[in-house]
Amino acid sequence: MKETSLDQFVAEKGQSEAARLLGVTPPAIYKAIAAGRHIRVIELSDGTFQASELRPFPSQALKLQVA
Repeated sequence: MKETSLDQFVAEKGQSEAARLLGVTPPAIYKAIAAGRHIRVIELSDGTFQASELRPFPSQALKLQVA
């Protein structure tokens, strides 16, 4: 299995091909990269690709309440 970042995957495959391989649209790829999302792409043993994202928990910043 080979693991790479989404931006490196797009650099290797091209935006349209990367989108097709991951089952999303090219604008979704562009938006994810532009937003700086931490997405890793894994090439599985059968030649397909899977992407996953590492996000902090909780994903939204906590809001302080002022009394």
